[in-house]
Amino acid sequence: MPALTPDYYRKPPRYLYLKSFLPVILLLLVFSFALSTFSLLSHFRSPADKQQIGWQSWDVVEIKGQKSGSGEDVEVGGGSVGNQTSGQEDFVPSIPLDNWDPLSLHTTGLTEIAIKSCYFPPSLLPSYCAPQTTGELDKTKGKWVIVEKDLNLRSGLWYLNIYYRRTRRLDVPLISDIKIVDEPVPDTLKSDLEGWVKAEGDLHSGTWPTQPEKRLWYKLQEQDWDWKRSDKRQDEISYDYGNLITEVDVIYGDDDPFFGFERVQGGKVTEVKAGKWESVDLAIRRGNPVAPRGVVPKFSANGKLKIMQIADLHYSVGTGECRDSDKEPCVGDPDTATWLGEALDAEDPDLVVFSGDQLNGQGTSYDARSVLAKFAKPVIDREIPWCAIFGNHDSEIANDRDYQMRTLQNMPYSLAMAGPKAVDGVGNYYIKLHSHDASRTHLFTLYFLDSGSYQKKKFSWSKAEYDYIKESQIEWFRNASSGIKPIQRPFTPDGAEDLGHIWSRKSRPSRIARQTTKLAKPNAMMWFHIPLPEAYNPADVAGFDGDELDVGDQFDWAGSSKHNSGFFYNGIKQSFETVQDEDEATEWGGTTKVAEVKVLSHGHCHNTDRCRRTDGIWMCFDGGSSFSGYGQLGFDRRVRVYQISQYGEKIETYKRLTNGDIIDEQVLVGPGAPAGWGEDQLY
Repeated sequence: MPALTPDYYRKPPRYLYLKSFLPVILLLLVFSFALSTFSLLSHFRSPADKQQIGWQSWDVVEIKGQKSGSGEDVEVGGGSVGNQTSGQEDFVPSIPLDNWDPLSLHTTGLTEIAIKSCYFPPSLLPSYCAPQTTGELDKTKGKWVIVEKDLNLRSGLWYLNIYYRRTRRLDVPLISDIKIVDEPVPDTLKSDLEGWVKAEGDLHSGTWPTQPEKRLWYKLQEQDWDWKRSDKRQDEISYDYGNLITEVDVIYGDDDPFFGFERVQGGKVTEVKAGKWESVDLAIRRGNPVAPRGVVPKFSANGKLKIMQIADLHYSVGTGECRDSDKEPCVGDPDTATWLGEALDAEDPDLVVFSGDQLNGQGTSYDARSVLAKFAKPVIDREIPWCAIFGNHDSEIANDRDYQMRTLQNMPYSLAMAGPKAVDGVGNYYIKLHSHDASRTHLFTLYFLDSGSYQKKKFSWSKAEYDYIKESQIEWFRNASSGIKPIQRPFTPDGAEDLGHIWSRKSRPSRIARQTTKLAKPNAMMWFHIPLPEAYNPADVAGFDGDELDVGDQFDWAGSSKHNSGFFYNGIKQSFETVQDEDEATEWGGTTKVAEVKVLSHGHCHNTDRCRRTDGIWMCFDGGSSFSGYGQLGFDRRVRVYQISQYGEKIETYKRLTNGDIIDEQVLVGPGAPAGWGEDQLY
C-alpha cells in the first residue's frame, strides 16, 4: 500500500463531492417529473367534458340546425355536402363560451356587458386589457369575452372594445335588450331606463376629435326554468328564446348588418365623417336564426336554365366611389345594387355567379364581413341561389379567404363551398345541374376554382405578379372530372310513355330531333377570376371566310399571370367527354374527341367583355358590373348571361348593359354554333 501524502488529507474524498450535489440532482429529477406529468395531463381532456359539469368552456353542446337545402348536387370532389333527399338534420357543435365567433350558431345568453379601452392591442395583452373580474364572477356569470372589432378603428387614439360575459347556467338573469344612450341621460329617457343596468365604460373613450360621452344600457330578464326543462324542446329545429340576446357584433358603414343581426337602438356609436372614417355601430343577434339554404336549380321542363354572372363589384365598407363613369349623380355601391336589381328582375336567372373581387381592397374594405353582408343583397332579396369565387382584391387587405368563405356559407341562398383543404386556394368545388323529371339525370356541370391573388414577391421592392392555378388544383379538377358519369346524350325526359295513350300528343314533353346519340359526360362550364395566358392566344377561325371566333371588346392589357402552370393543356384539354384508353384512337363514333369543359368564364378585366374561342375552348369575360370598380367612359357596366338549353346541349350568351340593351348574342355550343366542335356532326 503506498504511503499517504499530505495532499490526501487536505482533499475530501470523491464521494463527498457527490454528496454535496445530491440535493441539486434530486431537485432536478423532481422538477423534470413534474414537467413530464403536467405535459401528459395536458393532453387529456377534463372529466367534466364527458360529465357536462365544471367550467363552461369545456362544455360542448350540439345544436339542431335547419335541414340542409343545398342537396347532394354541391360537391368538392368526392364527397357531397348535405343530403337533400335524406331528410337528416345538420348538427353544429357550439363554441367554447370564452371565444367570440359571430358566425357560430348557439343559444347561450349574455349576463353582463362592458366597454374597455386599452393602450395596447388586446390580442397581445388580453388579461391586461379586459375588465376586472374575480373567480367567483367567472363561475357565476362567465368569463369576459372580447368582441374583436375596435370601436375606435380609424377614429380614435387607443383601442376600444366591447366585452361581455355569457353562461349556460339557469339561475342567472340574461340580457334581453341593449340601448345606446347619451351621458348624462336625457330626461325624456330616464323613465324608460328604470330597471336597466348601465354598462361600465364610455363608447367614445379615446375618439379624436373628442366626442360627447355615450354609454350602453342593458336590460336583464330572469330565465324561465320550467320552459327550458319542458319536453317540447326535443321536437324543435330552431328554439324560440324570445328576446334573449345571444351575440354582439360591431359593424362599419351604414348598410344592413349581417344576416340575423339588428342594429342596437339609440343611434350609431360614431357617425361617418367624410374623408376620415365610416360610421361605427353595434348589432345584436336574438336567439338562433338560421339562414335559408340555397337549393341547386334544375333544368325546366323545356330543358332550359339561365345563369347570370356578376363580376368585380369592388364594394367598400362605406358607399364606395364611382369610377370612370359618366353617370350623374353616382354613388358607387348603392347605385350598383340598384341597377343589379333591375337586371335581375329583367332576366330572372335560375342561378347567379359572383366571379371574384367582391371586395375593393385598396384600403376601403378593411372589414370583410361588413362588406360581404351587402354585396349579394339584390340576389338574396329575390331568393335566387348563388355561388361565388374569389379574386385578387378579396385578399388585398387581409389574407382571410377561409373566413370569408365561411361568411359566404352562412349567408342566405348561398351554394358556395370551401373545397378540400389539401388543395391550393379556397373555393374549389363543383355543382351538378339535374333534369326536372323523376330521373334527376345529371345534365350539366359547373366548376369553380380559386385562381389566387398575388404571387409572393422575390424582393420587397419588386412588383407583385398575379397568381395562377396550382398543380394541386389541376389534379383536383382531373379527379373530379373523372368521377362524372357519362349519360345518354342528347337527353330525353321521361314522357310517361309506359302509361299508354292516356296523354295526348300535345301534352307529352317534346323531343329534340336527333340523327344519333352518344354516351358521354355532360357538358360543363368553369369559373375562375384571373384568366389563363391562353385566353390571349389567337382566336380560332371558322367557315370558308376564316372568320375569327372573337365577339366583344378588349380594352384592358393582358390580365393573366406571367406564370403558366399548364392548366389549359394538362387539365382542360385532357378531361374529355368520353372515357377512352390512351391506346385507343382519338376519334369515336365519327367525331373528334372533345373536352368536357366548353366555356371558361372570368372577371378581373373590367374593360374586357369578349368571348374568344382558342383551341376549341371558349374563354369569356364579363366586363365590369360595378360603378365602384374601374371602367372606361362610354363603356357601360354590364352582366353576362348564359342561357343553357336543350337539356345542356346548347349554350348561348349575351350581355345586358345598364341602359337595358342586350348586345353580342352568340351561340357557343350546340346547334347554330361555329363549326369545329366535332359534336356538331350529330345535328
